[in-house]
Formats: sequence, C-alpha cells, structure tokens
Amino acid sequence: MKKLFIFLTTAVSIFLLAACSSNTDARNLLEQPIKKDATTMGTYIQVTVYDKGKEKAVEEALKIAEKYDDWISVDKAGSVIAEINDKAGLQPVKVNSDIYELIKLGYNYSAKNMGYDITIGPLSKLWNIGFPDARKPEQAEINAVLPLINHQFLEFDEQKSTVYLSQKGAKLDLGSIAKGYTAMKMVEYLKNNGVTTGIVDLGSSSIYVIGQSPRNGGDPWTIAIKDPNDPEKSQLGILKARDQHVNTSGIYERYLEVDGHRYSHILNPKTGFPFDNDIASITLLISGEDASNGDGLSTMIYALGTKKGYEYVQTLENVQAVFVDKDSKVYITEGLKDQFELTNDNYKMGKIDDLK
Repeated sequence: MKKLFIFLTTAVSIFLLAACSSNTDARNLLEQPIKKDATTMGTYIQVTVYDKGKEKAVEEALKIAEKYDDWISVDKAGSVIAEINDKAGLQPVKVNSDIYELIKLGYNYSAKNMGYDITIGPLSKLWNIGFPDARKPEQAEINAVLPLINHQFLEFDEQKSTVYLSQKGAKLDLGSIAKGYTAMKMVEYLKNNGVTTGIVDLGSSSIYVIGQSPRNGGDPWTIAIKDPNDPEKSQLGILKARDQHVNTSGIYERYLEVDGHRYSHILNPKTGFPFDNDIASITLLISGEDASNGDGLSTMIYALGTKKGYEYVQTLENVQAVFVDKDSKVYITEGLKDQFELTNDNYKMGKIDDLK
C-alpha cells in the first residue's frame, strides 16, 4: 500500500480546471459527463467523456491502460518486458505489434544520444526512486551497471516481430515513455468510437484533451500547471488547449533525499546519477498524432536543461513548451504567447537569451 501512496501523491504536475459549466454548447453534449477511473500503470487514470451514449467506449479505453500495464510492468511476472529482460543474452522474444512499436519508439529516442536510453533498467532498479526501498547506490554499484546501458544492445526482427537484448544483464525500462503512448492509444480508440469531447488523464502528468471544452460553444480547455515548489497546494499558471496533449516532467514528481540533497528520478545513463541541471519542471503542449511525442520527449528535453531544451523544442513541429527553472523563472516558446498565463507571483517570466 505504501508503494501505491507514493505514486498517487507524486504525479500531480498538471490538472484540468472546471472543465464544464451550465453553458454546455449546442453539440448535443452531456451536462454531466461520463466519468470512470482505474488505478493501473502505477498511477490513477481517469477518462471523462461528454458525448452521449459512450459509456462502453470509456470502459474499453480504461481496459487499454490495464492491458499495457500487464505488458510493460518490469516487476510483474509474465509481462512482455519482464520476459525480454529475463532472456537478455539468451534469445529473442516474440511480441505483439503494439509493444514492438513502443519499444522501437524508445529505441529511436535513445539513438539521438540526448540523455535518454530505453535500456536504463539496471540503473533505475539500482536507485529505485519512488519506491520504499529507494537508496543512493555506491559508486562501485553504479560502475558495474553502466556498461549494461546501451540501446545498441537491442535487435529487432520486423518479419518475426521479435525483440532481443543481446547483452546478458541488460534491461528495458519503459516507465518514461509508456504513459504518454498509452494515453495516445486510449484517445485513438475513443475518437474511432465517436467521442468528440473529453479528457484522458494519466496521473495528472500526462493529459490528452479531445476536441474543445463544452463551455460556451467550445472554449479551449483550461489546464493548470502545478507549482514545482509547492505541487500539492499551488499552481504556477494555466494553459489553453484544444485537441492536444499536455505532458509534464519535473524534479518534484519522484525524488530521493540523502544528506540534504534531493535526487530526481530522471537518471543520466552516462553518469549513473540523476540529472542535475537548472530545470524544476517542463510542460509540453503537443499537437498532432505523432506517437513518438509525449513522455519520452519531455524526459529527453529535461535532460538538456532550459537553454538547450528550449532551443531543441524550437526545431520541432507541433510542440510548444513551458520551462520553469530553479531560480523561479518561467520561459515559454513563441507559440504559447496567447495560450499561457502566469498566475503565481512567486515566479517571473524570463528571457531565454539571458541564459548562457
């Protein structure tokens, strides 16, 4: 029960504000939405739909999350990822098309060599941040697992639909990309089954808004970004979104404190230690249907730090970002000037050109 409590109280970076009102528009939507939830994938998941007669679609969307949890949980006996890890250096494992695609996306991110590696499993297990037995490993322990982290150990056979970790002891960890990808699959299912207006919320750190808010004929959805210095009680600002994905990574979501130092759960596959840069949190606003955008992208951008991360976002299509640094400065990319409002007096808007 303690493990569950940790997950439910840490992924609180973003949330929906007053999604509905008595002014429901003329699109034949419900005043009171269909709302169902589940606890799976190590977090609390909620699906909210305003279209009439979509109860079954909402139930089936939640089952998608439960299905992915069965497939990807590294600690769940019989999961696909556990089997791949157990057979590392021994033999390939046949996987279904969904898992094949997800692992391949993680591999493609890793191949950019920008601070993300899908084979970080041996290191994340060593630290185990977010779990009751989290600890700071000895340097010798870290040195022992670093050679096991290399996405090039992954071998794919598209014809046979197999995935193989060629190095014994190597381990996949999909925790940093699975939620956003699963949310996208849930949204895809809901849309294909006639849902035009709704919310898919995975742990509040990964939210998809479908269509427009039911307010006043179709206002944008209003999404609050939590204050990284006081995530339980305070918000930083608000984003306006239509048919978009909002994803946040931050140092406060899961961390370990040792001798007065806070270690983030976002680990550097090169050093073996959590990244220690100037970012307190990063929130991405993503448009389009690209399955590779989401959790993995925010993790990779986080690894770059504010200045380089901002510059990288500027090269991407359909992605905007809100960066919050440890000096309580907020930086937004150009496309968010009319979509973001800072609401917390403890923070100031910064100029990216002032950063070195």
